[in-house]
Amino acid sequence: MTTKNISETKHWLRAAQTISEALPYMRRFSGRTFVIKYGGHAMGDAGLAEKFANDVVLLKQVGINPVVVHGGGPQIAKMLERLSIESSFVDGLRVTDEAAIEVVEMVLSGTINKEIVSTINAAGGTAVGLSGKDGKLLEARRLTEPGSEGDLGFVGEPSKVNISVLQSFEKSHIIPVVAPIGAGPDGETFNINADTAAGAIASAMSAAKLIMLTDVAGVLDADGELISSLNVAQTRELLEGGAVKGGMIPKLKTCLQALQNETDAAHILDGRIPHSLLLEIFTAHGTGTMIVPGD
Repeated sequence: MTTKNISETKHWLRAAQTISEALPYMRRFSGRTFVIKYGGHAMGDAGLAEKFANDVVLLKQVGINPVVVHGGGPQIAKMLERLSIESSFVDGLRVTDEAAIEVVEMVLSGTINKEIVSTINAAGGTAVGLSGKDGKLLEARRLTEPGSEGDLGFVGEPSKVNISVLQSFEKSHIIPVVAPIGAGPDGETFNINADTAAGAIASAMSAAKLIMLTDVAGVLDADGELISSLNVAQTRELLEGGAVKGGMIPKLKTCLQALQNETDAAHILDGRIPHSLLLEIFTAHGTGTMIVPGD
């Protein structure tokens, strides 16, 4: 581990009190895959981005295989505005026509992906940027929202995940960073929601953890208090009872889908907290919401 990484991890080591508390968690997950959806404020803040990169490098150094899947909605919106391409949304999904999909792919697979790769490399890791089109990682089909009016255009959902390209990195020092762009059956390019892409990859890889970094503390109850742990049945009750709102609904549905497909646990964390990733994984108290199988 580099001097820089040692310095950066002091914060979470203090929170863990002693390294002995973290070691059992490290041993438990050695050789397993963590799929991490990275986005929101954590990705837009340079200081938090650097800390996130150090955390991911540490995971790789202790034998865990991190796969980073990133979003980029705000950056896409800015570029579309600069190019005078109008945007509209249906149920929170960006309607993506031919002009827009070119920009989406350029921003996600180009600018953002390479910025994340560079930050991880600067932290002492070896990251490689991928699009879901590389190695046919994400095969996609057109997404149609039930009951929605109008065509979403080139918005897709994963129809198949070919994990061989990711498996080839497991025995290496390489950290894959995936842009959520998929290829359609006729060669079309589809924009895939980053949460959905991360969940599909976690399911396909039977990941130990699906981790979503968000701009909220985690899943909140009706009084606005953080729920630190949920099982599948409790999560379904929250969804059916209307206790969760807005963007948290599709995140929870993605978590449930992953848990039904051999992912061991799902976590929703506040990416605005420095080192929230390590604090959630390597300490007993955690920082966000963990969802596990069970009734």
